[in-house]
Amino acid sequence: MSENSNMESHLVAAGCDVKWEERYRHGDTPWEKGAPHPALVEWLSTHAISGRVMVPGCGFGHDVRVLARAGTEVIGLDVAPFAIAAAEGFPRLGRESYVLGDLFDPDGVQGGFDWIFEHTCFCAIRPEHRGDYARRVTSLLKPGGHLLAIFFLDPDNDEGGPPYGCSIQELDTLFSARFRLVSERGNLPTFPGREGRELLRLLLRI
Repeated sequence: MSENSNMESHLVAAGCDVKWEERYRHGDTPWEKGAPHPALVEWLSTHAISGRVMVPGCGFGHDVRVLARAGTEVIGLDVAPFAIAAAEGFPRLGRESYVLGDLFDPDGVQGGFDWIFEHTCFCAIRPEHRGDYARRVTSLLKPGGHLLAIFFLDPDNDEGGPPYGCSIQELDTLFSARFRLVSERGNLPTFPGREGRELLRLLLRI
């Protein structure tokens, strides 16, 4: 079985069976905004971050590079070769690197991360498989590590997915056994069309 087939099988098992490579090649990428998330940029302007960081579903790596510019060692992970090639084509801003792979491959990226930044991965997974995500990020973080996440809300939208919305109650259920909520904020600075639809949470792995 090829590497791409292995990644696809892991993703299907985790409830994410979108053909990401095909969408990138056809330019069907509404999530690609050409810049890091404004809420992450603002957060980094007032908070320090250090150690090893992973960004799952990194796409073209805009969030990866703004984290690297802040002085961290950052790994961007994505299943689409097109996205990884595009990310590697940008000028380096620090200690960033990119890995072709999927989050749910137990033989893929190994743990020991101090931080995980979540922006576009969680909302791409079908809701019934989000427990797999919570367990995986727990295993990748060191005890005392942090999950900094921008979650897409709108649980009652009728557009289907991805992106799949979530509720605050669901987030509490998914993460409370493994993480302590440090802070949260709504009404984030964001991209046009997303106003009032996202929640930033900082979670501490316990």
